[in-house]
Amino acid sequence: QVQLLESGGGSVQAGGSLRLSCAASGFTYIYYCMAWFRQAPGKEREGVASIGVDGTSTYTASVKGRFTISRDNDRNTLYLQMNDLEPEDTAMYYCAAVYTGSHDPCPPLYRSLSAFPDWGQGTQVSVSS
Repeated sequence: QVQLLESGGGSVQAGGSLRLSCAASGFTYIYYCMAWFRQAPGKEREGVASIGVDGTSTYTASVKGRFTISRDNDRNTLYLQMNDLEPEDTAMYYCAAVYTGSHDPCPPLYRSLSAFPDWGQGTQVSVSS
């Protein structure tokens, strides 16, 4: 029932920018923490950024100052603005969601993979040097 559809991936040179989008449907979006994860070949999936029902955001250290997560509750859409991209950012990027109600915060990114039950299909981001 839950549907998460990512878009906006592509190939860019180092220093470039991309904006990823995640269109959500099939659930009450305003009660869900939303997050972006990524997985590079040979590596485990890692949390990139999350945003709670109150708009509070958190980021993994490697993207702080470069990426910005945001949500548009009127459009049920999640975004990830990625600036100053680096080759190390190359990965498949996934949108994820977890119910938190109207008050609870997002789960911490460092142990959040299993906490997010709903996932999109992913969108590829490739950054060349």
